[in-house]
Amino acid sequence: MPIKFQSKPSLVIYLTAGDPSLEATRAIALEAIDAGADVIELGVPFSDPLADGPVIQRASERALARGTSLKDVLALAKEIRSARPQAGLVIFSYLNPILRYGLAKFADDAKAAGADGVLVTDIIVEEAAELLAELDRVSLAPIFLAAPTSPDDRLEAIATHSKGFIYAISRTGITGKQQSLTSDAQSLVARIRRWSTLPVAVGFGISNAAHVAQVGEFADAAVIGSAIVELIERSAPEDKSGNAAAAAVSRFIRGLRQPEAALTR
Repeated sequence: MPIKFQSKPSLVIYLTAGDPSLEATRAIALEAIDAGADVIELGVPFSDPLADGPVIQRASERALARGTSLKDVLALAKEIRSARPQAGLVIFSYLNPILRYGLAKFADDAKAAGADGVLVTDIIVEEAAELLAELDRVSLAPIFLAAPTSPDDRLEAIATHSKGFIYAISRTGITGKQQSLTSDAQSLVARIRRWSTLPVAVGFGISNAAHVAQVGEFADAAVIGSAIVELIERSAPEDKSGNAAAAAVSRFIRGLRQPEAALTR
């Protein structure tokens, strides 16, 4: 089933789990939901995050240095689901940690934790048969990335196998903030809609209220990652409780609903 978006455009907030601590990530996630986030993407820290820019790379390094594991992320997901049952919850990971954990065990435990969907950033739909089978077995929604460079046959395959929403990358390259959105994002969403009625979320570089408003003109949701992770990094690096970061993230998310503010942090 599609992951329910409560507003238009909806907000999908990415957090690197365990940065600056698991306790902090929990506090930040709950504040983000209360501030208006429709979906939380819990990022599993990974030692070689090739698709991510320096901001998320640093967050992964900090989380790994504190020993954050996939098992910890799933336990955190369960806590968030219990505290905020209305929010969408996605496990965002590279494939390697899932393979080490075990595909079947991961699917079982992610479902038990209350996750709605799973996005594996470095797997393409044509090579995902085993993962798809395990997710389908436990009724977890697979979410795939679609890029401006994706050929039509891949977009059709993504549309066929996706069940949560489709994540449209606004530009090629790595994650990170940008000053303006390219026309590639709108064109990509239009192409996706030829094959799918699922919600489409646009990410990579969304960093302020003006971006969110722009995305809302042609897509269902905006994904904000690096801007949030950078805000956490700058808020209170020694505050492992995450209270200061949670307050900052809450203010930022509330501001994303105000295009005239054009908040760039």
